[in-house]
Amino acid sequence: AAAEEDEDDDIDLFGSDDEEEDQEAAKVREERLRQYAEKKAKKPGLIAKSSILLDVKPWDDETDMAKMEECVRSIHMDGLVWGASKLVPVGYGIKKLQIQCVVEDEKVGTDILEEEITKFEDYVSLGMGCGKGL
Repeated sequence: AAAEEDEDDDIDLFGSDDEEEDQEAAKVREERLRQYAEKKAKKPGLIAKSSILLDVKPWDDETDMAKMEECVRSIHMDGLVWGASKLVPVGYGIKKLQIQCVVEDEKVGTDILEEEITKFEDYVSLGMGCGKGL
């Protein structure tokens, strides 16, 4: 009976005490973690973008709106893409240019756009407005 109890003590029901297997499992786990970290580091992060609708107001009803739009679209920045545009009546025969753009938030802001657009003082009134949405 004493011999049977000794045999039961030698049986490991929950795993092995063999250190080689534990070291091998740790190596495999470390390798997988390293591969995961490398893969995650290569993946590009999320880029925040905004869709902006700009209202560009001319000086008067004699302003060349096609030239004004050409000037606005001539603004090129990293992270800026111009979209559709249209002329919207304001009153008394005056129309404003409404133009859409998409910007990367970290690269281009509305302040920079407004500053660049108002540099075309022959065409653009300083009372330019803009709305921002996504």
